[in-house]
Amino acid sequence: MPTRDEILDKVRDTLVDALGVDEDEVTPQARLSADLGAESIDFLDIVFRLEKSFNTKIPRGELFPENFSAADATLVANGKVTEKGIEELRTRMPHADVDSFAKDPKVENIPELFTVNMIVNFLEKKLAS
Repeated sequence: MPTRDEILDKVRDTLVDALGVDEDEVTPQARLSADLGAESIDFLDIVFRLEKSFNTKIPRGELFPENFSAADATLVANGKVTEKGIEELRTRMPHADVDSFAKDPKVENIPELFTVNMIVNFLEKKLAS
């Protein structure tokens, strides 16, 4: 099992290749979209590259949840994620800092959850199991 630092190094290499960013930009706190310029299509490429790099399978929606719909009034109301929605995010994304997101749970802030550290947390748990 690789160490956390080894996982971070491989994730950094993966993101540099996938997004064409400089290595020094890929810090644990870097947000994939806001800081590294990732777009929705990049998330599929990132998952594919991580699977190859770590020789593991990442089922669709496991790392980056899908179908978190604003159409579901129990999850989202008035542009904000509800308490039920926060719990759903915690369930789907135990590897993300949902507590920080919950302080300002606007739907448009959901991409703030997608950080380099979130990917490292995810892989650390995945590779340990």
